[in-house]
Amino acid sequence: MKSVLKFYMLFSLSLWLINPTVKAQDKNIFQSDKLVKKWETPQTLQIPESVYFDEVNNVIFVSNINGKPTEKDGDGYISKLLPDGSISALKWITGLNAPKGMGVYKGKLFVTDIDRIAEIDIKGSKITRFYEFPEAKFLNDIDIDSKGAVYISDMMSARIYRIYEGKTEVWLDDEMLSNPNGLYVEGNELLIGCKKIVRADISTGKFTEWLNGTGGIDGLEATGDGRYLFSDWQGNVYLVNKDKSIEKVLDTTPAGINAADIEFIPSKKLLLVPTFGDNRVMAYELH
Repeated sequence: MKSVLKFYMLFSLSLWLINPTVKAQDKNIFQSDKLVKKWETPQTLQIPESVYFDEVNNVIFVSNINGKPTEKDGDGYISKLLPDGSISALKWITGLNAPKGMGVYKGKLFVTDIDRIAEIDIKGSKITRFYEFPEAKFLNDIDIDSKGAVYISDMMSARIYRIYEGKTEVWLDDEMLSNPNGLYVEGNELLIGCKKIVRADISTGKFTEWLNGTGGIDGLEATGDGRYLFSDWQGNVYLVNKDKSIEKVLDTTPAGINAADIEFIPSKKLLLVPTFGDNRVMAYELH
């Protein structure tokens, strides 16, 4: 993952404007027959790192780094998409540094921003608070449990932070959590992607290894039918079957297209892939 971060820091941004239609697939791209491409946004996004579907408001949020992922430049922003992929507000929320993972709880959108978490009032379309984590090195993904506890991974450490009842804390700190990134709350457990997938008990913090041999994990999602999806940032998306076998369903690396912090919408069977340096979001139906 350090090599990924190094790439981020050296990345120079170029923009191309395209129509928001499904383009002809690059012959070098691998796409499983389990996926059907539905739409893609124009390349007007600026280093989209994460996507999140807000079911209550029926919108898709996209975090745009718009610069270097560790630079406090104030150029980062959040976009809003409609479920068909059209952009309803390119710069809905501005003034962030390098926004990445997101989660929603009771009308609030929580977004990682290097060493702090932004709390955004969705209805009011404004940032209402920042939670500071001065010891954090690279806050990345977020997920939220049923009680409103916000879990945050620090990819450049072995820590999972938490916000609960307005207070911040180190929730887990263990060397076995190597470069933790993708998070997914499932019942009373937090799944953590850290070059493997571990399951941590939310009540006790105790965790056990669940799946090895994954490699680096950026986005981590459940499909709602006992399977899981994860991305590796480089351009690969994998499906974890019920027998825990790992199956590659998408590989866009030959085309130089990344697959960052993915989202999956079970009700629509829709996989959303932010393409980072390719500056768009692509949507695939999973069969």
